[in-house]
Parts: sequence; C-alpha cells; structure tokens
Amino acid sequence: MRSDVVARAMRLIADGTVDRDGVSGLAAQLGYTIRQLERLLQAVVGAGPLALARAQRMQTARVLIETTNLPFGDVAFAAGFSSIRQFNDTVRLACDGTPTALRARAAARFESATASAGTVSLRLPVRAPFAFEGVFGHLAATAVPGCEEVRDGAYRRTLRLPWGNGIVSLTPAPDHVRCLLVLDDFRDLMTATARCRRLLDLDADPEAIVEALGADPDLRAVVGKAPGQRIPRTVDEAEFAVRAVLAQQVSTKAASTHAGRLVAAYGRPVHDRHGALTHTFPSIEQLAEIDPGHLAVPKARQRTINALVASLADKSLVLDAGCDWQRARGQLLALPGVGPWTAEVIAMRGLGDPDAFPASDLGLRLAAKKLGLPAQRRALTVHSARWRPWRSYATQHLWTTLEHPVNQWPPQEKIA
Repeated sequence: MRSDVVARAMRLIADGTVDRDGVSGLAAQLGYTIRQLERLLQAVVGAGPLALARAQRMQTARVLIETTNLPFGDVAFAAGFSSIRQFNDTVRLACDGTPTALRARAAARFESATASAGTVSLRLPVRAPFAFEGVFGHLAATAVPGCEEVRDGAYRRTLRLPWGNGIVSLTPAPDHVRCLLVLDDFRDLMTATARCRRLLDLDADPEAIVEALGADPDLRAVVGKAPGQRIPRTVDEAEFAVRAVLAQQVSTKAASTHAGRLVAAYGRPVHDRHGALTHTFPSIEQLAEIDPGHLAVPKARQRTINALVASLADKSLVLDAGCDWQRARGQLLALPGVGPWTAEVIAMRGLGDPDAFPASDLGLRLAAKKLGLPAQRRALTVHSARWRPWRSYATQHLWTTLEHPVNQWPPQEKIA
C-alpha cells in the first residue's frame, strides 16, 4: 500500500503537480495529509515532495540552459524558480558553475547547442532491451487524424499541456528515443517530457519482466524473440478512456476515424511547421459540450461516451497519473456500457497498471490459442496467474504474434 502511494506521488511530481498546486495540492490529490505524505516519501525514497520537485526544477533549467538561447531570467521563470538569485544559487550548487559556464560547456560539446525558438531536442534514455517496434507500431496504426501522424521515421502528436499546446516528434533507437518538442510555453517542458516517457513506457523494468514471463515454458519463445516489449500508453488518461470506448467492437481504422471527428470538431487548433497536425485532442470540458451528431456510433455507445465525459467532468471518476488503479476500475465498471474489457484496457494502456489483463480480448485469445495456451477467458485468466505482476506485458507479447498493422514499424503506409 505504501509503495503504491509513493509511486502515484512520484508520477504526479514528474507531471508538475507540486509546481502547479503545491505540496498541499499533491497531498489532497492522493487523499493524504501533508505530514503523512512527507513521512511516506522520506521513508521510501529519502526525500520529501519539495526536494523532489526542486530536483526536477533544476533538471528543467539545465535542459533549457544547454539546448536553447533563452535569456537566463526566462529560463529561471520557465523552470519554476521564484527568483534569479535562487536560480543562480541552485545551478551553482548542482552544476559547480554559473549558468553562463554551463551553457558554454554545452556549446563546446555539441556543434549546435541550441534549437529554433520554442523547440527543445532531448535524448530520452531507455532501459535495454528495448523492442520499440511493438509500441511505435501500435501508436502508428491507431493514430488519430489531425492529432497524430508518422512522418520521416518519427511518431508525432499534439499535446495539450497546463500552460499551452505542444507538438512532439519521437524517433526510436535501440538505446534511446530522440524527442523533439515544440512548446508554446517552456514551463511545460518537464511535464511534456514525463508524459512522453509514460506514452512509450520508457521506465519499465525489462529485465525483471523478461525473467518473470520467460519462466513460463509456453511463453518463453515469444518473450525471447522480442525481449523488452513496452506497453503503448498515453499522454492523457482521460483521452485514452474516450478512445477506448470509441474502439469498442469496431476496427482499428474505424476507431481512429471516430476519434478524428471529435478532434476536428472540438480540439484546439495548432500550427505545425513540420507536418500535418492540426488540433489537440479535446479536453473533457470541450467534450462536455459534444453534439451527438459528431459521433457516428450506436446510441448505446453515445450514452457511454456521455456518461464517461460527465463523470470525468464532475470528478466522480478520476483518471490521472496519480489515481488508484483499483478504485478507477470500480468507477469505470459503474458506467453504462463499460465492461471488464474496456476497464482492463484503460487500466493497462491509460493508467499504466503492469498487471492489467483484458482476458476477453479476441486478439489475445487468438494469440493464446496459436501458442497452445487456453483460449477460453476463464481458463486463460487462471493460467495468467503465473505471469503476475506483469500480465500487461504478457498481453503485449501475445498481441505481437498476430498479423496486424499494430505490429508493423515502420508502417507500410504513412499515416497523416
């Protein structure tokens, strides 16, 4: 229980909650007092929420110093420092030098230490092994027109962030992901980076997963063929929940088409200098004003979407980086038209539960049958107990055995 709360707190801190809402806001979101949260974090990670947020602030400042030409006053403001003096003192303590010296050292290391205005180029480290074809293939095949695309070997998408919009281009390599961010406001840098890492599941522990799943003789060959599978996740939990409902009982292409209509009708326009992205995915507030005519889906599905959006809008359903996975499952299952498959897929890909298991998924059962595993839901669920606590990754490995566009990277056709 304690480690679960700490993990939720760390995800929220990485998303910028302390900088936006303070420690009191973080504690309230987790359902704890400030003192309780301080004790938990000190016991598990050896630092309190303020210290962790300060470390993140320094990392933001360092990236902006080394990769942009922003004046240092703007860097300090964007990173969340309350004064130039605090910024200078922190940089001097953490980097053994002034901001000017840090920028000069970066310029000496790289031919071009800076990017164009509003742009930051990052190298996102990855734990090896990294079977990026699965996660990038899935994101490409399910891309929503106007909001996502594949271009020049990169998966690109728009971002709706606390301080403005953004566009990210993500290009995979065996040991890292090249991340090019175009931001309206540099205060969103670390939030955007954290969401990109969540999207690609870059903080997974592949060695532990391979060891656990490879212990099952029925799964060993599949795991050994492509170790280091990642779960294709999301930059926005509520967005994924809406998309999961739209994907009920329809093809991948149809689900993308339905979501694309919502993006075009309700999303926030963006200017994409390097591609064909046009809008962000709509916020819950925007979707609350939805015209049912924009949803070419059965009436029952419309009711489910409306109930989901209403519950997210009034906070009776909480889906975010710090939510409790089991509580979220219960809240989802209470909605009309949301069954175990939808709830488990949202838990797996939207919330990041490594042990979610959509046992009724047709593709999962077909893959299981292909490998000689039980294909019936109940029998497969019983068998899956040996994969715990990594059943999401077992699911991803099984899905990759199927002939489907989600398993193709680069995609055969460019998505734009």
